[in-house]
Amino acid sequence: MKLSEARVLVTGGGSGIGRATARLLVQNGAKVALIGRDAARLRMTASEVGAVAIPGDVRDEGDVKRFVAAAIRELGDLNVLVNNAGIGTFAPLVETSAEDFRRVWETNTLGAMLVGRECARHFLTRKAQGLESGGNIVNIGSTAAQRGFAGGSTYCASKFALTALTECWRAELRGSDVRVMQVNPSEVQNEFGEHAGRPARKSVNPTKLVSEDIAHVIVSLLSLDDRGFVTDAAVWATNPR
Repeated sequence: MKLSEARVLVTGGGSGIGRATARLLVQNGAKVALIGRDAARLRMTASEVGAVAIPGDVRDEGDVKRFVAAAIRELGDLNVLVNNAGIGTFAPLVETSAEDFRRVWETNTLGAMLVGRECARHFLTRKAQGLESGGNIVNIGSTAAQRGFAGGSTYCASKFALTALTECWRAELRGSDVRVMQVNPSEVQNEFGEHAGRPARKSVNPTKLVSEDIAHVIVSLLSLDDRGFVTDAAVWATNPR
């Protein structure tokens, strides 16, 4: 697609991969709306990168309907969803609580479905109106969506489920010219780990991934001509130390 014609909704847009992706999209001429629960951080990020801030909670069905409609109104249309909102928690199975499992699932899986559904409804309407392209959905998964690991029951389950959603949506929407893609980053040096209860980073390791690397992949996938699409992209550090 032509990035200058992109009208993009990015969930989890206040920091990390969402912020980096919004910045790069705006630099390439796209119009972007950022969604997130932390209204103050979201507005600060939107001001920094040149996007629109729409505070909202992906876990709340009514709120999702509201902010998708607001994004369409603010941007004049909507043809891209970057389904990026995600949280994590890590513990052995015998120490995993129902509360933590449910909390992660509500954001990473239920939230992704709700936002994907509302955006897909709009994309199908666009196609029915005779527009050449229906739309684009980029789900941000994880290499944890491809292989489990010790302590990863909660997070991996939510991301494996996201992979299933991606495959189902692709099968349903491809005939309406909606491209459904998934990006699976390995470890990325941003706020995610600290929010998941891991120790804060004291410095950036130059051999490991940063949010801008993932943003580059997302924008590259979107920029491919609409006649083709990349279904999945796993991103690993070349030689982490």
